[in-house]
Amino acid sequence: MPCVALGLSLLAQAGAGEATALSSGIALENMDSSVRPQDDFYRYVNGHWLASAQIPADRGRWSTYDEMREQINARLRQLLEAMLRDPGPAGSERHKLADLYGSFLDEKSINALGLKPLQSALRRISDFGSRSDIAAQIAWSNRHGVGAPFDFDVTVDHKDPAHYVVELWQSGLGLPDRDYYLNDDAHFAAIRDKYRAHVRYMLQLAGEPVAAERADEIVALETRIAQAQWSNAQNRDPVRTYNRFEVAGLSQLMPDFDWNRYLKEAGIAGHASYLLAGQPRYLNSLSGLLDEASLPVWKAYFKWQLIHSWAPYLPRRFVDADFSFNGTIIKDVPENRPRWKRGVALVNGTMGQALGHQYVLQNFPPESRERVQQIIANVITAFREQLDTLEWMSPATRVAAQAKLAALKVQVGYPEKWRDYSKLEVRSGELLGNIRRATEFGVQWELDKLGQPVDPDEWLNLPQQVDAYYTSDGNEAVFLAGILQPPLFDPLAEDASNYGGIGVVIGHEISHGFDDRGSQFNAEGILADWWTAEDHEHFAARTSALVGEYAQFEPVPGYHLDGKLTLGENIADNSGLALAYRAYQLSLAGQPAPKIDGLSGDQRFYMGYAQVWRMLTRTETAIMNVKTDPLSPGEFRVRGALVNQDPFYAAFDVKPGDPMYVPPDERIHLW
Repeated sequence: MPCVALGLSLLAQAGAGEATALSSGIALENMDSSVRPQDDFYRYVNGHWLASAQIPADRGRWSTYDEMREQINARLRQLLEAMLRDPGPAGSERHKLADLYGSFLDEKSINALGLKPLQSALRRISDFGSRSDIAAQIAWSNRHGVGAPFDFDVTVDHKDPAHYVVELWQSGLGLPDRDYYLNDDAHFAAIRDKYRAHVRYMLQLAGEPVAAERADEIVALETRIAQAQWSNAQNRDPVRTYNRFEVAGLSQLMPDFDWNRYLKEAGIAGHASYLLAGQPRYLNSLSGLLDEASLPVWKAYFKWQLIHSWAPYLPRRFVDADFSFNGTIIKDVPENRPRWKRGVALVNGTMGQALGHQYVLQNFPPESRERVQQIIANVITAFREQLDTLEWMSPATRVAAQAKLAALKVQVGYPEKWRDYSKLEVRSGELLGNIRRATEFGVQWELDKLGQPVDPDEWLNLPQQVDAYYTSDGNEAVFLAGILQPPLFDPLAEDASNYGGIGVVIGHEISHGFDDRGSQFNAEGILADWWTAEDHEHFAARTSALVGEYAQFEPVPGYHLDGKLTLGENIADNSGLALAYRAYQLSLAGQPAPKIDGLSGDQRFYMGYAQVWRMLTRTETAIMNVKTDPLSPGEFRVRGALVNQDPFYAAFDVKPGDPMYVPPDERIHLW
């Protein structure tokens, strides 16, 4: 990958007349010239790659984003291995990172310890004497990253974004989604049988004398939990999932549940006068289930959740059994990731900002923000101009939309303020102890926010992640350093492909503030309606058509996309692509785009978009994604958005009768 700093240096040296010296940014070697772009644009741009690439044995999917993540993981490994050789002073972040990573790599010691690190947690469950102990166990599990029927997080109050609040959320399944328990087709029925056998085997490894009986009880209990849970599509509704309960009134949710004990042992008591319940009807049902299932069954369930949650950090026989089911059976992945990759993932998940700080110092100099910030400015300008001319939006809503866009906060690369890990204790050779302490440290860090002003500069993701995100309550778009690399952003490439890559990502994230969910938050990040009734109807008609368009896509025969689950991301793809195209036109300042590699600027723009989404996916992983992932698969992100873009038709001479052709009156235009 070309050095970002070098690329920016070359870019600075290039005057306007030298712009054509930059590359097209299009991976011509990945194309399949035997495919007409009018027939299948995705394979026209990516066909050779799709035919020749192979999914690595340790992955369920292989894509552009996964390639980028592999590059970053390799750099993170180099950083951590350098820390192992030279950890620095005891107690320093560098030393803690080295001890944490080293404790995971020391498989010999982990195997020798066996289940000793688990004994106190298992004994805690065995000592249950009353149903009040269930409340205490849920609290303990929440604080230690162990599965439980519900969990909590500390979030910004959607109706009072100046304050933090505790939110309760449904949880506690061992399979990826409720549909794995409830869907009666042969595929899911077979997985349930294998899951029951997996639970039985893991319990046997842990010394459970009646493992088969316990496994049946656990799967039956989890099935009851799944029956009560809300679907992923239902959980996208911010109004439906905003339910405020005063602490004194929590008994309305679960009358016989020991809320006082739960709140005390979770660390919430005394810090919150009210909580939010994401799915109150689920908690109502859970209340009855807590009484109906016997205490021995609940003990078996909590022991299973403990083993299930911590299996990757136990001796090899547990790791292998856990991967055999959750990797191979659920995702069809034949091999577990090398231990160093799992170690990097562990450090990212526990001390990620400390590692990220080291990453950006070596891989993302401050100058790298400049060109991206110019693209962001053009995308925002394009959105502002589009709002002024949007034919379906009323003047009153338009004024509010412009105010929200004007209030948008954008951050690029990395945070200005890094998390302080000085209170985290990390010990050499204590993997599970380190994980427990790191998890509890993270939970306490969240709880310490309660009663404090909301930090507007807090980053929710790590700068080394290949990602970007938008927060509704902060009205903020963040573009992480990890995503600002080729092919999404290439400083050695001419603008068209960069607008088709990172420009669309920018438009995608900004438009989340105006999608079916984000549009329910105003400029201050408050969950409040700022639309006229007529505008709601106009927007709903367009989004309903988008639901129908994507519901026709079938990644695996018999498994269609859920147009409602993927709606927000599909809105953002369609909107982001349209906004980035207009931003690219603004960047030309009225001048014609250069022709590079025989391709016009518009052609490179749309090809830049399509090449970002090259992707191969194993069948089982694809089915899991259909059920759980709000993002459409790469092929359908390309086709689904392109057919709604009018300039695409002119760029590639798409005409009636071509498979990529959709009549103008059927194209879905949002922003």
